[in-house]
Amino acid sequence: MTTRTLKPWLFLMPALVIYLTVIFVPSIYTFFLSFFRWNGVTPDKEFVGLGNYTDLIMNDTVFARALRNNLLWTIGSLTLIMGFGLILALMLNKKLKGRIVFRGIFYFPYVLSGIIVATGWTWIYNPTQGFVNKALELLGLESWKHAWLAEPKTALYAVFVAALWQGIGQPMVLFLAGLQTIPQDPYEAAYIDGAKPHQSFWYITLPLLRETFVIVIATTLIASMKVYDIIYGMTGGGPAESTQVLSSWMYNQTFKFANIGTGSAISFFLVMISMIVIIPYVYYTTKKSHV
Repeated sequence: MTTRTLKPWLFLMPALVIYLTVIFVPSIYTFFLSFFRWNGVTPDKEFVGLGNYTDLIMNDTVFARALRNNLLWTIGSLTLIMGFGLILALMLNKKLKGRIVFRGIFYFPYVLSGIIVATGWTWIYNPTQGFVNKALELLGLESWKHAWLAEPKTALYAVFVAALWQGIGQPMVLFLAGLQTIPQDPYEAAYIDGAKPHQSFWYITLPLLRETFVIVIATTLIASMKVYDIIYGMTGGGPAESTQVLSSWMYNQTFKFANIGTGSAISFFLVMISMIVIIPYVYYTTKKSHV
């Protein structure tokens, strides 16, 4: 092997070593553990084959609820977080006074830690002193006051509102970047031809944002599938396991209940669901954009 051929591999080697040791090897070991029943302490592991997987599917009602909550969270993320991010990007792409300041304001929550956001919004939802109930009281809507995080019917949606406030900045910035690459010539031609603003948006803006949508949808899907910190910080998966998602239930099974095999099986479920959804989507959209 010549020096010219070897040189690129020398540059890639540090990243490759880190990837293998930090991501690839632990992932393979986690997949291996999913076939065993083990508490993480005793030296002996009991081989159960697909027992952990079948038990999750057939007997674990919390796993089914966590899977449902992940689906709801994903739908909410793809519609509300991405939708509001696009709306803000369209507004802040116009020549408005102070738009740079507003961009920073709307992006700022995204850089905060999920635990910080969870702590702040837990106080906002406080049943007696929280902003939400106090605002309802001032508006004369005392009957609407609620223990938002203590009621299973509203807890997940209350947490999602906090996640919406935090996460809206990322798609906004990505859409802004995409909008600023669109030339003005198509809009001017459409205006001369008498096109309405909504027609320009539908037939010019959206098609030219196709590659941006690929990135935004992929990152939003990944974030929605692995959501954990804000749920852990606000509800811990409660009340009555109503806000459990796959990541939080995996944590509970692995570290709280010492079911290493079950937790590993949940993590592999999470990886497989993400791959089944994201890889075909990215492949199809990138292939279509190059046709």
